Amino acid sequence: MTFLIIKAMNNFKKALAIFCSTLVILLIQLVSFAQSKPKEVTSGQQTWFSVNTTARVKGKFGFIADVHVRRRNFLANPDFYFTRAALNYWLKENVTVAAGYAQLWMAPSNPSWHHFALEKRIYQQVQMTSKTGKLGLLNRMRVEQRWQQKIVDDKFINAYKFSTRVRYLLSLNFPFSKNPSYPSLTVADELSIQFGKEIVYNTFDQNRIFVGIRQRISKSLNADFGYMVVYQQKASGYQYTKNHTLRCFFYYTPDFRKVK
Repeated sequence: MTFLIIKAMNNFKKALAIFCSTLVILLIQLVSFAQSKPKEVTSGQQTWFSVNTTARVKGKFGFIADVHVRRRNFLANPDFYFTRAALNYWLKENVTVAAGYAQLWMAPSNPSWHHFALEKRIYQQVQMTSKTGKLGLLNRMRVEQRWQQKIVDDKFINAYKFSTRVRYLLSLNFPFSKNPSYPSLTVADELSIQFGKEIVYNTFDQNRIFVGIRQRISKSLNADFGYMVVYQQKASGYQYTKNHTLRCFFYYTPDFRKVK
């Protein structure tokens, strides 16, 4: 187990180094494209629902299990369906490492198409929570290996695009009252960058900014509701989407360990 912990922390350090160096490359790319082609931004509306489970089972071991549904044009059209599962290990009460598998079904962007594109992921993450006065902090670094199914003219061509994506999330939570049953303010930002053989013009993948209210429902169940902006760069490099998103996430954190 000690070997696995050391290996996980080393992988986290490598991921952080890659993340920082890729940011430098990203800035160079952005400057280059700003001088070559005008930026095109397409706006849209989304609604995003999810249930996120982090359970403790035995000792320092547990699991993660998520289900997500995102729809376009408020609720009119599907955007994606997503599931994720992982083994979770508590290094400390406020520090965890996890590794697992995820699968996403992406709806076609062309309204006349019918086939959903499958995306398979293997991912690893390190997460740390802390508190400064009343302010709660969450830092998470996640590394994903992604296989995205290719579809041409609404037909499968039996090929996948592989890429590696690094995501960093910083979430702040500020309670309005000492009473835990009262809501709290949540502000979060997650930046994603990617690289791979077929990632040429869009090293920057997307940025998600969220502002909302978190409400405790029970001892092991919380929910947040608010507004998110999802800003994403397309493969062309100069085209972007800016989606105004209504988000409602539930967080279930049961503890199945036997109490001595």
